[in-house]
Amino acid sequence: MFHPNYYIEQARLDTLLARKNEKTDFYNGIFSRYRDPVLTRDHIPLTWKYDLNPCTNPHFMERLGVGVVMNSGAIEIGGKFHLVARVEGHDRKSFFAVAESDSGIDGFRFWDYPVRLPDTCPEEVNVYDMRLTHHEDGHIYGVFCSESKDTASNDLSAAVAAAGIVRTRDLKEWERLPNLKTLRSPQQRNVVLHPEFVEGKYAFYTRPMDDFIETGSGGGIGFGLCDDIERAVIDEEKITSARRYHTITEAKNGAGAAPIKTTAGWLHIAHGVRNTAAGLRYVLYAFLTDLDNPAKVIAEPSGFLLAPLGRERVGDVSNVVFSNGAIARANGDVFLYYAASDTRLHVATTTIDRLLDYTINTPADPLRSVECVMTRCQMIERNLAYLKECGSV
Repeated sequence: MFHPNYYIEQARLDTLLARKNEKTDFYNGIFSRYRDPVLTRDHIPLTWKYDLNPCTNPHFMERLGVGVVMNSGAIEIGGKFHLVARVEGHDRKSFFAVAESDSGIDGFRFWDYPVRLPDTCPEEVNVYDMRLTHHEDGHIYGVFCSESKDTASNDLSAAVAAAGIVRTRDLKEWERLPNLKTLRSPQQRNVVLHPEFVEGKYAFYTRPMDDFIETGSGGGIGFGLCDDIERAVIDEEKITSARRYHTITEAKNGAGAAPIKTTAGWLHIAHGVRNTAAGLRYVLYAFLTDLDNPAKVIAEPSGFLLAPLGRERVGDVSNVVFSNGAIARANGDVFLYYAASDTRLHVATTTIDRLLDYTINTPADPLRSVECVMTRCQMIERNLAYLKECGSV
């Protein structure tokens, strides 16, 4: 016999999982937003939080609480949408968990158990933000942040970030490979594996960092090649999408999901960070790289693609959106999964055609206010002439 509150909480969970998600009235012509998050702490199975035995938990208390569900890798397998989400317990430790849905916008249910990664790094304290890549070698790779204590410092907050690598074929059995090594960058976060071989080698998008928080000399999103994924070492990192003064990437930027292959190039959705009086502000932006040379940016529109809006601005780390997962379907539909304020996971839907139109035809940032005004005035002038031609003014 279960505690009476078990039935109440299970009914709430069942209602939440059965709830249909609807598009909001938000409009920009690029993507659609949805009313409800697709994953939150309320989606966590009761068996993960409570001891269900009334003899050992007579008051039906949470024994292992969950605070947030956020940054999620994403992949389509067998016509179903799979998210490998970052789940953070009340103890501040993150872990990965697979949630599955038929629609991609609602009904996400966690599998029975979280992901149990092979414990091959005894110094590793925390793991988070897995990017999934279905590589042409046949494996699904997960690249994530592997965080350890910085033993060279007495500061308890000092940490070292590395790029951990796992691979699987079914999201159930995972093989842990040695962490990525970049010879010129002491630390790495936000690393993404490119889906195809480049010059016969594995290719990674990196973020060169001097320490755990600050990029320091890191100039933006890097790109590097390695011969062997089982002992991945990158000798040289080229900068693709660069950081620039007084832009959305001024403080730092990093790759998001694995790039999407299109007829026009590799489509990337990344995050950019700037500092404000209220702290760091994270937004998403897009750029396109050459099909034959994925390190070469061929289009990068001005400004952000998606920024925190309304209640998305409130959470554990406010004024943040972050994405490390997107699914591009065979029919051209794109599902972009993004976390809001390090608390909950949302979805935006669009198409490859719309993203390409946006990325290629939106003006680039001229980097000076006076020139930004000129660009806007030129569009206004064309619009007024067109309205006159149509007889609307």
